[in-house]
Amino acid sequence: MNIVCLDLEGVLVPEIWIAFADESGIPELRCTTRDEPDYDKLMAFRLGVLREHGLGLRQIQDVISRIDPLPGARAFLDALRERTQVVILSDTFEEFARPLMGKLGWPTLMCNSLEVAPSGEIVRHVMRCENSKLTTVRALQSCGYETIAAGDSFNDLAMIRASKAGFLFRSTVAIQEANPDLPALESYDELLAAITEAL
Repeated sequence: MNIVCLDLEGVLVPEIWIAFADESGIPELRCTTRDEPDYDKLMAFRLGVLREHGLGLRQIQDVISRIDPLPGARAFLDALRERTQVVILSDTFEEFARPLMGKLGWPTLMCNSLEVAPSGEIVRHVMRCENSKLTTVRALQSCGYETIAAGDSFNDLAMIRASKAGFLFRSTVAIQEANPDLPALESYDELLAAITEAL
């Protein structure tokens, strides 16, 4: 049995933090897991910037409500789900992702959560488990699934390498050059074909 594990941001939807950075006019928030491999360090930085500017969950959710999936993402996901089981493994948060899941047809999502104060201030991020993408892939494999994975960032590399087939999708040149053995794809048609071949 196969199951495909996909990253969310940069693969199916735009990067939430980049969209929020652009709308809020705070360029420091454009930093993502494509730039910083240490997710805890990245989130501590982000939450510090939000506190400095007096911004909280409500402002981020307002921006997210206006984000649409990347062009072609919904059709790709629908076509992929006709072929096999799919789960989205993301380091985003339940509090961010719900509106986006509706626009993608409610696929299965495994992600993290936020601790939010009554004021709306984001106090801290709560990871579902350590090394959540790799841990989840290993758990699926322990249940008898063979995994196929695709993502674009540093935090996707472990799940990609642990799977029977793995792909970089619309990744950075730096990540591609550091991982020349991983197929680097740019279109949903290419990704669908590659996954279908690996099934």
